[in-house]
Amino acid sequence: MNAALTTSIIGVLIAGAILYLVRRDHLHGSYALWWLAVAAATLLLSAFPKAVDWLGHITGIYYPPILPIIVAIGMILLRMLKMDIDRSRSERQLRRLTQKIGILEQELVDAKRTSAAGTEPVRPKTAQVIPLPKSGDA
Repeated sequence: MNAALTTSIIGVLIAGAILYLVRRDHLHGSYALWWLAVAAATLLLSAFPKAVDWLGHITGIYYPPILPIIVAIGMILLRMLKMDIDRSRSERQLRRLTQKIGILEQELVDAKRTSAAGTEPVRPKTAQVIPLPKSGDA
């Protein structure tokens, strides 16, 4: 079996696995697009194996087969950066939601205390709910 056929099979298997995972709702659509791009790039490399040699020559890389590895490492680093940004956003939202729950629990305790005493509950001015930023905000 030659390299082009092996690479084609790998690309088709990656695409099939991604579509299966999306269909079973194990992988979100936006993440699937990333992986389908990886599968498409693999298929393109199998269809045009001389493109690596040509791009290596243009970029001045003396050993062209290293070019896909360099590009793959760069893409992995970009993906990791995006994952860290998403995780930071989720942690910030979780922290704010936890603070809101704490404020609401304290208000509930105060309301129960004042209703048991028979007085009118007073809402403290410091217990204001801070709105969460929209998902597009960083």
